[in-house]
Amino acid sequence: MTDRELMSRAREASLNSYSPYSRFAVGAALECEDGTIYTGCNIENAALGDTICAERTACVKAVSEGKRSFRRIAIYADSENWCTPCGSCRQFLAEFSPEMEVLCAKAGGRYVSYKLSELLPCNFNF
Repeated sequence: MTDRELMSRAREASLNSYSPYSRFAVGAALECEDGTIYTGCNIENAALGDTICAERTACVKAVSEGKRSFRRIAIYADSENWCTPCGSCRQFLAEFSPEMEVLCAKAGGRYVSYKLSELLPCNFNF
């Protein structure tokens, strides 16, 4: 799967976002080492601490299906700035694949690529 195809899956996932408070829809598409793709969207809650990000939604779906090793994740939001993962998502993903590639999009279909270790250089790992 190409980067663009993975990003397209993330954009499609963003359409399922439940974001009535921020009105900031985010989608993610997570590629496992075996090529399996899991998608997720952000799901907000009036109790803000119960909100879950798109990246963690996709990761939880993958882990609940037995996947533990990830190649890359695409994150999409129709915004003016690059949609990078929040700190919680960075640490959550680093638990499984600290060197995975992270594709971060913004409006217009443009995206940048990082290694997760660049975004979270000193992750909390045992």
